[in-house]
Amino acid sequence: MTTTDSSEGARILVVEDETDLARMVGAYLERAGYAVELVHDGVEAVASARAVTPDAMVLDLGLPRLDGIEVCRQVRTFSDCYILMLTARDDEVDKLVGLSVGADDYITKPFSPRELVARVQVVLRRPRRAAAVSGDHTPLRRFGDLSVDVEARQVQVAGRPVGLTRTEFDILEVLTDRPRLAYSRRQLIDEVWDPGWVGDEHIVDVHVAHLRRKLGDDSSRPRYVDTVRGVGYRMGTG
Repeated sequence: MTTTDSSEGARILVVEDETDLARMVGAYLERAGYAVELVHDGVEAVASARAVTPDAMVLDLGLPRLDGIEVCRQVRTFSDCYILMLTARDDEVDKLVGLSVGADDYITKPFSPRELVARVQVVLRRPRRAAAVSGDHTPLRRFGDLSVDVEARQVQVAGRPVGLTRTEFDILEVLTDRPRLAYSRRQLIDEVWDPGWVGDEHIVDVHVAHLRRKLGDDSSRPRYVDTVRGVGYRMGTG
């Protein structure tokens, strides 16, 4: 395990069993000003995520002892750090499965280290949207049984707490802020990720699908997140 101690810059946990690749990625991230921790298997990844509380994790899908999917599942039980998943195949199943357990983004091997650093920089520029709320109290946003407390970043359906990832909450916060507006995928990416984000815009559909599932929404007859054909998504009435 290699650690770079830095009082400045975000903490990045790189989880990759190919040690040469891990060192190269770590070096590029360090040059970008981040404090980097390298680990090479899934069990160590979960332990390190608890110990160093990273701001972001670069997580390979294929790992010894615990694969990236299980690492992501376990980390999501105690951390909302941004997770960028690496996959060796340009395979939609890998992408969807990875995002279904809470990954925020993915990148397919082989990749340019500069591209990976740019992706990390983009997610770390993402504001905690609730932090932008003014000092005045913001009332709960209600849509039928759904209530969204933006300041506390808490969601309930019929009084039952709903656990959302940071990305899922941010999407919901955008939709509930202007509930009559239909957002395109690109608009949601600009609001939630960053205007500089580059990748497959269908990542929005994956996160919306998991948001709906957690809210108990039926995509064929949604109450909370409506599909606007040919456009994107808007908030339902509940």
